[in-house]
Amino acid sequence: MRLPAAERRQQLLVAALDVFAVRGFHSTSMNDVAEAAGVTKPVLYQHFESKRDLYRELLGEIGADLRHAIAKATVEPSSPRGQLERGFSTYFAWVNDHRTAFDLLFSAGTQREADFVAAAHRVEDAIAEVVADNIVIEGLTRERRGLLAHGIVGLAEATCRRWLANPGDIDHRELAAQVGELAWFGLRGIRSA
Repeated sequence: MRLPAAERRQQLLVAALDVFAVRGFHSTSMNDVAEAAGVTKPVLYQHFESKRDLYRELLGEIGADLRHAIAKATVEPSSPRGQLERGFSTYFAWVNDHRTAFDLLFSAGTQREADFVAAAHRVEDAIAEVVADNIVIEGLTRERRGLLAHGIVGLAEATCRRWLANPGDIDHRELAAQVGELAWFGLRGIRSA
């Protein structure tokens, strides 16, 4: 069945995520992705110039989805604490529901390639921008809020990586609440210079 181009592209990205997650970037071929998607290799090349192009786009899609979820979640709460709690809750829920995507975005394989590292950093920057908009500390410059926001994003990312490596019986909601408390009380202790 012939799909519209946008639907086909999305189908290819979903198939690519599954294949890259199992085999890694270097061990995956375009034939592998095409086979998993149930298309021919020429169809795959109609949408992506190369395996590297496909992987970069996949990382961008994953990051955009995570950023969108956090931005949407932090709009509703009327207090900075509510925004922070919803942000962590959403981040951890997204990671719980998209473990493969999160792992692919921040995996060791992704971190070995300069253009893939840049894609992961763009995701971190975009999320930090959302977080910075929600940091309300009188007298704090936008630049300083941005730096603190990167610290908060790093806190969430590093905690999730460790949790996914050994999840045990830890519930993502409980973990998000605890990390949110850590960040909230840390931010409350900050005074502008």
